Amino acid sequence: MNCEHARRLIEPYADGELDVSGILELEQHLKACPACALALRDLQNMKKAMKQDSLYFTAPKELHRSITAELRSQVKSRPERNFWNWNWLAATSSGVAIVSIAMLLTVTLSQTSARQQFAREIVSSHVRSLMASHELDVVSTDQHTVKPWFNGKLDFSPPVKDLAAQGFPLIGGRLDYLGGRPVAALVFQRHKHIINLFVWPATEADSNPGALPPIQGYNLVHWTAAQMTFWAVSDLNQKELTEFATTFENP
Repeated sequence: MNCEHARRLIEPYADGELDVSGILELEQHLKACPACALALRDLQNMKKAMKQDSLYFTAPKELHRSITAELRSQVKSRPERNFWNWNWLAATSSGVAIVSIAMLLTVTLSQTSARQQFAREIVSSHVRSLMASHELDVVSTDQHTVKPWFNGKLDFSPPVKDLAAQGFPLIGGRLDYLGGRPVAALVFQRHKHIINLFVWPATEADSNPGALPPIQGYNLVHWTAAQMTFWAVSDLNQKELTEFATTFENP
C-alpha cells in the first residue's frame, strides 16, 4: 500500500467504516509511515475538537431583541385591506431583511469558527512536535542546507531564511501535515523558546502579519506573502512573535 492509497482509507478508518482486510492493510502501513500516522492523529484530534462547546455560538442579544420586536409588530391587529396592501409588502420586506441578517451572521460565525478550529490544529501540531521530541527532520542553522532538504518531499519550495543576526536563529525544519495537506515547518529559536513557522502555498491575497487570540497559552501570528501562507506559533510573548513575523518578511 502506498501513501496515496492510505490517505483515501484514513477517514473511513477513523469513522469505523473500513472492512477487516482494509483495517489490517492500513494499520500495517501506518506502522511504517510516520506521515500517514500523523495524518490519522490529526484527523482524530480534529474530530474530537469539533465536538467541543467552543465551536457553537449564541446569537447576540441585540439580534434576538430585534427579531422578537419585528415579529411582534407583524401580529398586531390591522385593517384587512391594509394588510393585503402596503403592510403586507412592508412585512415581507422586513422578513427578507431579517433572514438576510441571520444568514450573514451565520456565515460570519461559521468562518470565525473554522478559523479558530484551524488555529487549534496549528497549536496541536506545535505541541505535538515538542512532546514527541520531533521538532526537526533536518538539523541545521544553514538556510542553504534546510531549503534543499524539502526538494522532492513537497510540491512547493518554501522560503527559508536565517534570522540569527536579528535574534531568531534558524535551527532546522521538518515535514508536517495540516489542513489535509503536507506542509513545511521551519523551526527557529528565541532564547529558549521554540518557534514553529508553518508554510504552504496560499489561496488568498497577501496580508500583513496579524496576531490571533492565544490558545492554551500559545501565541499565533498569521500572514500571506509571495503566494505563500505563513503561521507562526510559540510560547514566546506576542510582541516578540509579531516581531519575528515582521522580520521574516523584511530581514
